[in-house]
Amino acid sequence: MVKIKVENLVKIFGDNYKKAKEMFDKGIPKEEILKKTGHTVGVGGVSFKVYEGETLVVMGLSGSGKSTLLRLINRLIEPTSGRIYVDGDDITGMSQKSLLNLRRKKFGMVFQKFAIFPHRTVIQNVEYGLEIQGILPEQRRKKSEEALELVGLKEWGDKYPKHLSGGMQQRVGLARALAIDPDILLMDEAFSALDPLIRREMQDELIDIQSRMKKTIIFITHDLDEAIKLGDRIILMKDGVVVQEGTSEEILTNPSDEYVEKFIEHVDMSKVLTAQAIMKSAETVGFLKDGPRTILRKIQEAGISSIFVVDNQHKIQGIVEAEDAASIIKKGEKDIKSIISRNIKTISPEMPLNDLLPMMVDTKYPVAVVNDEKRLLGVIVRGSIIAGLAKRGVE
Repeated sequence: MVKIKVENLVKIFGDNYKKAKEMFDKGIPKEEILKKTGHTVGVGGVSFKVYEGETLVVMGLSGSGKSTLLRLINRLIEPTSGRIYVDGDDITGMSQKSLLNLRRKKFGMVFQKFAIFPHRTVIQNVEYGLEIQGILPEQRRKKSEEALELVGLKEWGDKYPKHLSGGMQQRVGLARALAIDPDILLMDEAFSALDPLIRREMQDELIDIQSRMKKTIIFITHDLDEAIKLGDRIILMKDGVVVQEGTSEEILTNPSDEYVEKFIEHVDMSKVLTAQAIMKSAETVGFLKDGPRTILRKIQEAGISSIFVVDNQHKIQGIVEAEDAASIIKKGEKDIKSIISRNIKTISPEMPLNDLLPMMVDTKYPVAVVNDEKRLLGVIVRGSIIAGLAKRGVE
């Protein structure tokens, strides 16, 4: 389900933007528009969709238009042209009263600067959004306590912000956004002011919360590693326009232009590539009904030393080695069940290569890639990893 839809969104900063808009519509570069009109194109005709329950990361360097885009989405900044739909409703035509109600109930905002009140306790800070909604004190206290527990600050409600570290203060900001139980979280460089270790902890915290709450999140960052870690999809912006949109793997393996290539050149691909990207298809498998001669023939024809065995539903049962099949042929046995080894490792197709590498060190067999029903999807051998990295230009 589409939660947010942005259509050809444009923002030109300046009091007399009509001439600048005319020039923009003619395709004149933003540098020339600025030179001739003194007006700045902040966002230049951006369109995309955000699906319910996904984390969309919008990233780019300073001046790319990413933060402007976020403020356009909840109309903290008025668009010059274009449309923004939330749950199918066109919010660009909303009255200020309706817009205020939308912000209070549907959007939760978390900023780079913690934006918490020093004269309020932690729990009072978290209650603030509920307070301006007119929620009764007892009910807002309960909701705020639940939000603080979500972010790991259950015991800190009566403390003041001065007693909290930077990371803890940002957790308060996140709890305040969660307390109103918004459908949508808008997070603008929310972790960029934190020390690296605390930043990683907050990223992990957000991933954990999202796994439970399933919010729709738009997360703004200039950090590619953060985008890769948090985003279901990534939008990469430059000079107010989208230069590429896709999953992290799509962007990293198929950059759209030289700018994107430059942007991603220092990424550790082992953290990004997944098992699905490097696995070999399981074209040769054995079945429980196969006898040892059939198994041995399949192994020899494929030029391998062992073969995964599946049942009729293609669910993995184990693995058989060529020498074991040959051994029971000599004994006259016709059933392979006695030689099926269950000592195999199975992984999901989403497992990052970085997590897979240690598994390959101490296993004698290939690793089986399976889905949630344990159906065999593919096979990974050490050579697959090397080939997968080499294919993507990793030395």
